[in-house]
Amino acid sequence: MEKLVYGGNVTFYEELLRLEEASVLFQRQPMVERRLMHYSSSQSILLVGEGNFSFSSALATAFECAQNIVATTLDSKEKVLRVYDTARSSIWNLESRRGLVLYEVDATRLHQIGKLRASQFDRIVFNLPHAGFIGGGECSKEAIKKNNELVSMFFKSATEMLRLCGEIHVTNKVGPPYKKWTLEGEAEKYGLYLKESVSFQKTDYPGYMNKRGSGRKINRTFRLGECKTYMFSMV
Repeated sequence: MEKLVYGGNVTFYEELLRLEEASVLFQRQPMVERRLMHYSSSQSILLVGEGNFSFSSALATAFECAQNIVATTLDSKEKVLRVYDTARSSIWNLESRRGLVLYEVDATRLHQIGKLRASQFDRIVFNLPHAGFIGGGECSKEAIKKNNELVSMFFKSATEMLRLCGEIHVTNKVGPPYKKWTLEGEAEKYGLYLKESVSFQKTDYPGYMNKRGSGRKINRTFRLGECKTYMFSMV
């Protein structure tokens, strides 16, 4: 008898077993507040541009429950599983803890996504936003313009999804050319102000692996150097 295939090489039977295991795992988890750095299991959290989902998976592991987490990526599920070697385990960790994983989500049109349209979040997180590698390199005026446009349109859309006392977090490198990304200026256009900026260390999020996200070395990590998480609020 021919096997029914459910996404990639996973059969329908294997998917049923996965869901059953996820249900058992969730029932065993304590419903207490847990924290990791700036994030809490009591907050509703939307993560944007996740790539291999390792950051959201780190939160899920720390919280021991991910029902407050929505993790999104611009890529299709097929591409994520094909190009990122650890993505399947990260997605499994999120979904087994009842996190929601969404694919083909444009960070500049969050408020237009059907499954997100009626949602409001305490934290909206975009780590290392990047408009892609553009001819002339990251230092070119065109690349800087494109990246500023990306964060600007992200802020515009994210404010539609933010609770009154919520925060939008953007993590970015602080050296050139990234310091030319006018995060504060773009945020102010949409009624956001910078509450705080703090040092970002990926070791604070066990299991997190930053990836290039595009090009021939899409699955390669890269040196972060000095980074900060910029926290914006509307109040």
